[in-house]
Amino acid sequence: MRWPRWLIPDPFIVLLLGTVALAALLPVRDGAASVAGALASAGIALLFFLHGARIAPAAALAGARHWRLHAVVLGTTFGLFPVLGLLVGLLSPQLLAAELYQGVLFLCVVPSTVQSSIAFTSMARGNVPAAVFGASFSNLAGVVATPLLAVLLMTDTGGLRLTAGSIGAIVGQLLLPFVAGQLSRRWTAGWLTRHRKATTLVDRGSVLLVVYTAFSAGIVAGVWQQISAGQLLLLAAVVGTLLAVVMAVLLGTSRLLGFGHADRATTVFCGAKKSLATGLPMAAVLFDPQLLGLVVLPLMIFHQIQLIVCAALARWWSNRHPDDDTYRVSGGPSTAGVGR
Repeated sequence: MRWPRWLIPDPFIVLLLGTVALAALLPVRDGAASVAGALASAGIALLFFLHGARIAPAAALAGARHWRLHAVVLGTTFGLFPVLGLLVGLLSPQLLAAELYQGVLFLCVVPSTVQSSIAFTSMARGNVPAAVFGASFSNLAGVVATPLLAVLLMTDTGGLRLTAGSIGAIVGQLLLPFVAGQLSRRWTAGWLTRHRKATTLVDRGSVLLVVYTAFSAGIVAGVWQQISAGQLLLLAAVVGTLLAVVMAVLLGTSRLLGFGHADRATTVFCGAKKSLATGLPMAAVLFDPQLLGLVVLPLMIFHQIQLIVCAALARWWSNRHPDDDTYRVSGGPSTAGVGR
């Protein structure tokens, strides 16, 4: 008996869970932790350089004309999600531990995915040029908007490091490498296209190193002893409900605005998703190492839920609109990097 593809876990999530298990069994300590932390910081800078080098502003502008769609997507990513996160906070003392609520709030300020938003939009026969622009611009804006929103919303939650050093780390590890990547596109864009497997290994390796050091610090500090299995199940229910509410709002809004199927699909897949590959490194810069594992846990759970839900929805839309190829990319959607 074969499992439906949408029930099969994302391979990257399996790697992340394996990394968490490794950190639980063999956490990095003492001097080795300092070395691992320095390597993780260097990996974050390299990761954001690659993000900048990959995003082609000129190509993305092809889908920029649909300003109402992009306003809805950006308003949801950096407006509706944070508001819903604050509403969850009204119930958080009864529902979630403080550290897990910080993670939910951080999840709400992370930008959208790029590759998977485009892939699912294409699979559902959506407006691919608009998805390219919307997802790319979300990440461009997120380099600045995510740290600023985190500082604005989370300075009272106790886990955010707001110091001159952390501001310097945001600039040095996130913003400057991203800008350098954008400026380097003349020389690096072609190489990155030809060596996608190598850059994917760098991407995932950097994120896995961040996860390993973060969860190791949490194990050594003993913070994981405070979280029960019941709280983890409740956390999954909270982030799943968050996704359902946002998708329902996006569907209703796109219908009210008179969007056709292609634009509705693009609005949902670009507006309801959150980037694990971008969010984890950002969290490593912003939060104390001992709490980082708990802070990124809601994003990791949300990531897997969004992949399952969006894959099922994309296939359902594809079957309902089999002849709508107006915005299809030639050759169909690429599944490379769907986990991003």
